Amino acid sequence: MTDTAGTPPGSDPGADVGASASGDGLIRRRRRRWTQGAVLGLTALVLLGAGGGRLAYTRLDGDITADEAAAAELARYERERPTALVRGAQNILLIGSDTRSGDGNGAYGRNTGNTGAGRSDTAILLHLGADRHSATAVSLPRDLMVAVPSCLRPDGGRSAPGFAMLNSAFETGGSACAVRTVEKLSGIRIDHYAVVDFSGFKEMVDAVDGVEVCLREPVDDRAAGLRLPAGRVTLDGEQALGYVRARKSLGDGSDTDRMERQQQFLGALVNKMRGNDVLLNPVKLYPLLDAATSALTTDPGLASLRGLYQLVRGLRNIPTEHVQFLTVPRESYPSDANRDQLVEPEAGKLFEQLRSDAPVTITRRIPSESATKSGNSGGQNDPSPPPTFRGNTATEDPCG
Repeated sequence: MTDTAGTPPGSDPGADVGASASGDGLIRRRRRRWTQGAVLGLTALVLLGAGGGRLAYTRLDGDITADEAAAAELARYERERPTALVRGAQNILLIGSDTRSGDGNGAYGRNTGNTGAGRSDTAILLHLGADRHSATAVSLPRDLMVAVPSCLRPDGGRSAPGFAMLNSAFETGGSACAVRTVEKLSGIRIDHYAVVDFSGFKEMVDAVDGVEVCLREPVDDRAAGLRLPAGRVTLDGEQALGYVRARKSLGDGSDTDRMERQQQFLGALVNKMRGNDVLLNPVKLYPLLDAATSALTTDPGLASLRGLYQLVRGLRNIPTEHVQFLTVPRESYPSDANRDQLVEPEAGKLFEQLRSDAPVTITRRIPSESATKSGNSGGQNDPSPPPTFRGNTATEDPCG
């Protein structure tokens, strides 16, 4: 979070807590988890009619929580919100909250935020092309320094606007504050938003009988509850939770590396759902939908199976090579290495491509400085060719 949210300057709110208090340290360490899969898993709703029944439909339809208060707050600021530029394109903000409210979430410790809403450990901007031939998921670092507007707090008061970390917006003013902050940052109209709780992610992974990942070396991370051999490993829900939140034992320990691991895991999850007959098998489909819908709090437009169906009915036709994942171009914040800032003009170009529903080009290799600055095509007569961003697609082999 930010200093205003109670985090000392220079500290890392996402870092593991030391041994000063084993109980509190365990609680803090258990906070990390990744949640985008729950929303993308709702792609399965396009086939609900093939495997549902009225009773199942009614139960699932009632599981989703509508955030009416956030909708009212966004309506209050309608005039200042960006205008959608491309008819049919959709932008959805996916928020992973570390709140302990809800069934099954108390096992991960008590709420530590001052509002009870928790913090947005994960924020992903999902763009769906108007022709539904592409989907681009952009991770937004929780430590990104941004302008946060004045927001309605749960106690009825209003916060002062300020310059703070991105995840402070959700803690201060919930979904509405997070949406307004991302809209101001990107200039992109957020059409829908979804907040996912702790247990939903694990249940979704278990519902598809686990997800395969590839480890270059064995992992033994007590803080993440993770002990795995090297090579191809199929993770169950609890293991997957540890895998996507681990920092010290996997990669270089950075949040950027963790986000890339999350993106690769999501690609593997998408492949598992498509390649294992999950979407075509009612026995496997219902647990997946049950886990996804019971974990969701959304805007009123998505808070029903009908609303979700209308959103995702075309997603099953998107080729997996056109399901892309990347992190917004970022770098260390000059005055605090534990914070991030956008890399410009690259971030601005990415946001403009999403606003205009233009194709986004990614590569697994780190783009060179010249490629990032000037794109991967065009000559001296082209002053602003599209840039190439580091990322991955859902087709890639985790061991490739």
